Amino acid sequence: MNEHFSFGPATGIGSLPGGDAREAAKTVSGTFEWPETGMPYLPELPARGPGADMIGRTAGMLVELYARVEPSGWRIGDRPGRDTKRARSWLGQDLDALEEFTQGYEGPLKVQAVGPWTLATALELRNGEAALSDPGACRDLAGSLAEGLRQHLAEVRRRVPGARIVLQLDEPSLIAVLRGQVKSASGYRTHRAVDRQLVEATLRDVIGVHTPEGATPEGAVVVHSCAPDVPFALLRRAGAAGISFDFSLLTERDDDAIGEAVEGGTKLLAGVVPTAEGPLSDPAGSVMGVRTLWRRLGLHPGLLAEAVTVTPTCGLAGVSPVYARRALAHCVKAARSLADNPE
Repeated sequence: MNEHFSFGPATGIGSLPGGDAREAAKTVSGTFEWPETGMPYLPELPARGPGADMIGRTAGMLVELYARVEPSGWRIGDRPGRDTKRARSWLGQDLDALEEFTQGYEGPLKVQAVGPWTLATALELRNGEAALSDPGACRDLAGSLAEGLRQHLAEVRRRVPGARIVLQLDEPSLIAVLRGQVKSASGYRTHRAVDRQLVEATLRDVIGVHTPEGATPEGAVVVHSCAPDVPFALLRRAGAAGISFDFSLLTERDDDAIGEAVEGGTKLLAGVVPTAEGPLSDPAGSVMGVRTLWRRLGLHPGLLAEAVTVTPTCGLAGVSPVYARRALAHCVKAARSLADNPE
């Protein structure tokens, strides 16, 4: 892994409120200006409806696999229908807007997609059960996703040729997959836990689409999970250059894994700014827990600004546009506080 790859002081997770792609791209590119304030990213606008949500958007990227909306959720089908076309159309609009506001941009640029295991919990087979229930379907889905991501990343590179693309894989269901906590269609039982080595190997294959030799100057992969008990060591072994998480869910049980991650060069994208409407604390207060963790781990304060990127705790689709803009700006201010006063 290239320890010198930087994600910058701050960034967002992915989703924003509203349905105006140009407004969202303008907000993100205006808030995060590399290298001073952070890493811009491709916004997601799920309020537009099915196909703009994170599952639908990623389903639209799949190659030779298609999904349609059923009353119970997204279901794998044989051919592209209107839901696939809608997902691809919205992604195209979002890329048009991003391209417009990143003319001449040089620096890291983040795009998000759902990872293979969360996708396997969210997409149904013909029988209504999650793809997770069928090892062959999981394999096919991961392969289709890898090829779809390869094509998507090439398209982003074509549109923003000066950017170093960062791929964020969203895996909020990963812990449930590892622990056998994903409910069946009936809700009366759970699917069997997936072997950790298989989970890791599948993630490594998908991550390898973007970083065959680990993180490179051209790109890196971040894995995001806003669930408790993020498996830091597993994600590092799978090749993640950065791990994005809700800082408020950490416990002292995570200390050793985080210390090893930092010392191994893994970047931490620490979600410290709330994604629920309400008054925000002062910027220094938002990152007080990060400083406390650093002291507890005995890590060098000088590493802090380089190792930590400040983010909201999760996506911002559920808040008002005013709060979303305030939360992203607050990430920048909190990151500046961390850099100016690491101790």
